[in-house]
Amino acid sequence: MSAGPTGEIYRIDWLPGTDVLHGTCHCGREHTSQDPIEMWEWMLAHPQGHEPLSHEPQGTSS
Repeated sequence: MSAGPTGEIYRIDWLPGTDVLHGTCHCGREHTSQDPIEMWEWMLAHPQGHEPLSHEPQGTSS
């Protein structure tokens, strides 16, 4: 888990037995990727690139 520049919590978990990373942004959005750089770019793009869950249907985006 890591804190962003304004104190938000970003969480990236490794899914055991796979090369897949599962990330959860401070806004509640989730994302999976095998590329750690792509994962961090997605997380740190907030709010560009994704919106809080309250503004869109539930589900994991990619």
